[in-house]
Amino acid sequence: MLTCREVLDFLMAYVDGELPADEVARFEKHLAVCLSCVNYLASYRATIRAGKAAMRGPGTSLDKLPPDLVKAVEAARRALVQSGESE
Repeated sequence: MLTCREVLDFLMAYVDGELPADEVARFEKHLAVCLSCVNYLASYRATIRAGKAAMRGPGTSLDKLPPDLVKAVEAARRALVQSGESE
């Protein structure tokens, strides 16, 4: 079973649906017995929703971001997930 630290390391990949099925099963097995990680996951998801909602406010649009910046952020995020780092 995963430790709480491992859950945090793979949280972004889990939420984004990027973990292999066997890792999802291990992740969810831990969540079934760890209320702290369940609560952390809920707050993580709430933070994502709040960030998206903030970007929908007046004068904000992802369309206004320079395409090179969007590509750089996406590439950095992919590299972070692939390296297994979360911090």
